[in-house]
Amino acid sequence: MVDIETRLEPDSAVYKTLLESTRAIPWKIDWATMQFAYIGPQIEALLGWAPSSWVTVQDWVDRMHPDERDRVVAFCVSQSQAGVDHEADYRALTSDGGYVWIRDVVHVVRNEDGAVDSLIGFMFDISERKKTEQQLVLLQKELEELSFKDGLTGIANRRRFDALIEIEWENARRNRQPLSLVMLDIDYFKQYNDRYGHLEGDNCLKRVAQVLGLAAARARDVVARFGGEEFVLVLPETDEAAAAKMAERCRDLVAGERIPHEGSPAGLSLTVSLGVMTTIPAHGQELQAFIEAVDRQMYQAKQQGRNRIATA
Repeated sequence: MVDIETRLEPDSAVYKTLLESTRAIPWKIDWATMQFAYIGPQIEALLGWAPSSWVTVQDWVDRMHPDERDRVVAFCVSQSQAGVDHEADYRALTSDGGYVWIRDVVHVVRNEDGAVDSLIGFMFDISERKKTEQQLVLLQKELEELSFKDGLTGIANRRRFDALIEIEWENARRNRQPLSLVMLDIDYFKQYNDRYGHLEGDNCLKRVAQVLGLAAARARDVVARFGGEEFVLVLPETDEAAAAKMAERCRDLVAGERIPHEGSPAGLSLTVSLGVMTTIPAHGQELQAFIEAVDRQMYQAKQQGRNRIATA
């Protein structure tokens, strides 16, 4: 690494010119005084601060975003004290009050006796890289959300249900709290599709999903499309009585939509059959067995004439 402040070589001016013509911003700090021995003039074009205003390490610290300051300073000091080359990303304050993402690459220079003599480094503007990274993070989040969302109805899909019920099952088992499920099936949905067509069938599923979403009002309540015309509500910390009321509310909300279904033996409007169960999971009790039991309750409601609720 070339010392750009002292004339150790006849062509040191050439080195300085080369350093100051790059987009990277060179700098040097004297370890004993914690003062800047040098900082490239490019710093003013990037951050607005004149090179002469970079006097001590404190100027560097003060011009760092508060959210990164403690972490970055502690890391850089510890690495420098240990004599370890390092790099750090942080937001640097501009003279007009904005921030620019910087990557600082630091080389630790030692004396002949091994003690730290100085720090020499380069600052790089990585704002565009950070912007791209943030966009990728947002895109990844959107993709994850889409992977857990039913493409037709917009509510949680089966994959989301499977992941969520595992978590709520363990929470209920660990905390000895009730967990309830409500499963429902649209009555005579095949006949609905046959009479009104599959496009109207899709609209029907969307409307049912929408009203079920109104029923699942608490933050942890979730309604999911279980498959086809079947839906399921996950109700953490909900006892038998509350679960039964929720099932009745779902039945009433669907009925309140008054979706025509003239081909249904259960009535002139769309109806649903529901199964409800509540448990406090015990050690050794299987989640899948519980889900299957709720499913059997739902089919019991269908066998008993549909448009009704079956509870355990």
